[in-house]
Amino acid sequence: MAKIRKESFGKLSDGREVFLYTLRNTKGTEAAVTTYGARFVSWRKMTSAGTFVDVLLGYDNAADYEKDDTSMGGIVGRHANRIAGGKVTLGGKTYQLDLNTGSRKQNHIHGGTAGFHNQLWDAEETDTGVKFTLTSPDGAGGYPGTMHVAVVYSLSNDNELSITYEATCDQDTVINLTNHSYFNLDGYAGGSVLDQKVQIFADKYTWADSESLPDGRILEVAGTPMDLRMPVRIGEHIDDDFDELQMGHGYDHNWVLRGDAPDVEMKPGMFGFDIHCPIDYNDGGLHKAAYAESDKTGLTLMCYTTLPGIQFYTGNFLDGTQVGKQGTHFERRSGFCLETQYFPNAFANPNFPQPVLKKGETWKAQTVFVLGDIR
Repeated sequence: MAKIRKESFGKLSDGREVFLYTLRNTKGTEAAVTTYGARFVSWRKMTSAGTFVDVLLGYDNAADYEKDDTSMGGIVGRHANRIAGGKVTLGGKTYQLDLNTGSRKQNHIHGGTAGFHNQLWDAEETDTGVKFTLTSPDGAGGYPGTMHVAVVYSLSNDNELSITYEATCDQDTVINLTNHSYFNLDGYAGGSVLDQKVQIFADKYTWADSESLPDGRILEVAGTPMDLRMPVRIGEHIDDDFDELQMGHGYDHNWVLRGDAPDVEMKPGMFGFDIHCPIDYNDGGLHKAAYAESDKTGLTLMCYTTLPGIQFYTGNFLDGTQVGKQGTHFERRSGFCLETQYFPNAFANPNFPQPVLKKGETWKAQTVFVLGDIR
């Protein structure tokens, strides 16, 4: 188990104190997480050249995170990504969620005004890492039911960063949690990620319109710039004359993961707890989601998840006004996100896996990021 250090991370505008927990393993790798938004703040690993690189965009204190409008590093929910019109129907009853995205603010994203990434969580050290807990009251963001959420960050001595999720609710409700970290394998001040490579283990993606809303179509990636089945330089096709890329201003889409078994031996509980996922997908086990690498630092990033989709986003709407660690201005495409998830806008598309948590059931999911080196 990694050693854990707790310290103050400053205060919010209402005076509440925020804490930072830093996990350190035997290799000197450090991962820091904070009680504000259960956000992933930094991840420092030594390269083969003997220098430490922090691969996460982020801020120096809680006050700057409170001002952030990019969900940077946060646990987003109750529903990550977009819902058309903010309408969901559960048990024959339709609920109106907060409307906080879209050209006319006509859609819902990331839990609305009560999004989990903007809440102050409770935290405690456990045998496996840092456990964050939050109670979301009935009606928050328009969602039904009082939801209890637990998220555990764990760091192994093999530089595996595990994020485990668990939630219950006293009514049928919506559940689609993810982590919204921005990665840059050249370091948070490394500039553009366009020369870094990415691979997504998916043969299909969900077509989305100019509001980033899927319409139910699941299309083959073959023959399109969405084909990332082999490592591709992020900038290779990002500005191609292709409808999805033009409407999304780059990559900002959901890929349908094919459920490949991991290419490492998986042992029960090796990432913190035995996996169970309530959807019938690859028996609920971890499967490969994405891979990235940097020729500059030699760092690699592998992502595994129990969830059926992944949103690959290339920071198209970062614009330099976000001033982060050590005064770094985060310019357009200076970070990429790998948001494991249910498919966006699933309630309007019944052919998609449905992000529903039934009363009395426990929802669990897990995503694991592994920092390595090019061999």
